[in-house]
Amino acid sequence: MRPDGALRAKIDAMLGPILLAVAIVLVLPPLFLVAGLVFSAILGWLLVDRAEATHEGSELIELNT
Repeated sequence: MRPDGALRAKIDAMLGPILLAVAIVLVLPPLFLVAGLVFSAILGWLLVDRAEATHEGSELIELNT
């Protein structure tokens, strides 16, 4: 049988990797989704302004709503 100190040390040594795995599974996917959402919103906003500026006077701009 192991002494209690050795078991406690093994549990403490495994706590970091377990928390890291949980963070990777639970935190990173929503973080990537939010980052993609922000990037898409900014890119869409910039491209709409550019399209309206370069195609000013076109009758197709009014159909983009």
